[in-house]
Amino acid sequence: MARLLKGAEYLISEATKDDVFTPEDFTEEQRQIAETAEQFAESEALPAEHALEQHEPGVAAALMRKAGDAGLLMIDAPEAYGGLALDKATSMLAAERMGTGGAFSVSYAAHTGIGTLPLVYYGTDAQKDRYLTKLVTGEWAAAYCLTEPEAGSDAMGGKATATLSPDGKHYLLDGTKQFITNGSFANLFTVFAKVDRKHFTAFLVERTFPGVTVGPEEKKLGIKGSSTTSVIFESAKVPVENVLGEIGKGHKIAFNVLNVGRFKLGAAVTGAAKLALATGAAYANARKQFGTPIARFGAIREKLADQAAAVYASESLIYRLAGLIDDRLATIPADQPGYYEAYQQGIEEYAIECAIAKVFCSEVLADVVDEVVQIHGGYGFIQEYPAEKYYRDERINRIFEGTNEINRLLVPGTILRRALKGELPLQREVMKAMDALMNPSLDEADPAVPFAAEKATVANLKRAFLVVAGAAVQKYGEALKDEQEVLLALADVAIQAFAAESVVLRAEKTASTQPEARRALAAAAVKVHTFAAAEKAATAARRAAFYVGEGDTLTILLGGIRRFSKYDAAGLLQAKRRLADAVLESERYPF
Repeated sequence: MARLLKGAEYLISEATKDDVFTPEDFTEEQRQIAETAEQFAESEALPAEHALEQHEPGVAAALMRKAGDAGLLMIDAPEAYGGLALDKATSMLAAERMGTGGAFSVSYAAHTGIGTLPLVYYGTDAQKDRYLTKLVTGEWAAAYCLTEPEAGSDAMGGKATATLSPDGKHYLLDGTKQFITNGSFANLFTVFAKVDRKHFTAFLVERTFPGVTVGPEEKKLGIKGSSTTSVIFESAKVPVENVLGEIGKGHKIAFNVLNVGRFKLGAAVTGAAKLALATGAAYANARKQFGTPIARFGAIREKLADQAAAVYASESLIYRLAGLIDDRLATIPADQPGYYEAYQQGIEEYAIECAIAKVFCSEVLADVVDEVVQIHGGYGFIQEYPAEKYYRDERINRIFEGTNEINRLLVPGTILRRALKGELPLQREVMKAMDALMNPSLDEADPAVPFAAEKATVANLKRAFLVVAGAAVQKYGEALKDEQEVLLALADVAIQAFAAESVVLRAEKTASTQPEARRALAAAAVKVHTFAAAEKAATAARRAAFYVGEGDTLTILLGGIRRFSKYDAAGLLQAKRRLADAVLESERYPF
């Protein structure tokens, strides 16, 4: 039975295979929902891509209604309002499969995530009665209005205002929201504004309210088929009963819902990476150079192998996190007072892991599509081939839901804040890691234990994070929160440790239930990914060491990092060739 682990606890404790949820654990019902989402993406969303890119009126709204008819909009909503109230693993699975649906996957994710969840989590019964049923059926589409022309990452710096009308019946909203997904066809906006210029508050704003104007479509680099507009509020009349949550507590809604948005984005880009990988494999098999399919060339095969292992890691990470959140949410009685407040606290517990998912998975997709373009050669630059579109569409994912830089800063920043509050015994673990650094053990991994070398490497990557983080705290103290270069480097070590552990535990957990060929393929993915993770973590840790250490301290840190990032990757080439064979034979992601 899985333990109920806290957020960031992975850094200071050894998880076991029984602590993780994996894609191999899906129920038949979950697989059916996944199939529904995949079929919708293939048969409805992709055929409409050209019409969506031309922004033909009514197309996106009609697709949203069809998604509602297919039951794909009700997964996260409570049953009392027509929803299914399913777990996060199912929600992420639907998001992943819809991630293959081109630009509509962006509209879908915005609607079901940041568009609908503020109402689900914070809405009153009357607000849910009025709006939620329309959203889960697709009759209405939803959008989320947080970003402003001068307030992107600094969301709390927004200038939109809300002033109570003289009769006390309305709030008058003034301001402009920028880059609003689904802006052109959304019926309901969750809008953030400052009451009396100081109390950051959320409002439910209908498109037809007086004073609401939607701007023209932005001309974008990618995801051209999704709607992105500004929304302008000029003394927009919003009934007082449409305040969402409490006045002055809008930041709770904004940031808590973004945790799920980041998580869901991680799932969606994992689906997109699988599609791109399949496209690259099919092209490699078909394209000939020097009279030979380029799929036979080691240079191409290594690209496919590396990216297959990276997608395996992305998938492993996403569903491990889904399991963590679902296990915690399952402890909250649905009939308890303040259920959704406790529910949100349960998700917020894993804010660090949600940020990790957003960063890691979006960068996996970036690497995959970059290599798919490279595999296509000159044709990867031509619009007739899908690689060009994958490349353009990918780029926004490292900006959406908080830039990857902001999310990276959040990882060590939140870890250190929790440590200072006594919620995470970081200092004790730093001391243990320093002891391991100063008194190296001669123990070697037992080859009889499955993935012993990889587990040892994961444990050591965590030690690398702890010793460098400890040195950073010792040098900067509380001022570390302002040393962004150091925090970014620490984040990369923490991210790689979580991803590598997710891969190892998944492979170990599924080994006893999978056929020999599948076990061997998973073992190959583990080896390829662990090697890459150790190299990336070592580079980041060394960078941090040079930022925080000098003299003898620096020498000790660098020696420890060298030892903590050591991984015996014997058989790496054979592992890559096994993965490449599987990808090319099936012309798809092979797991």
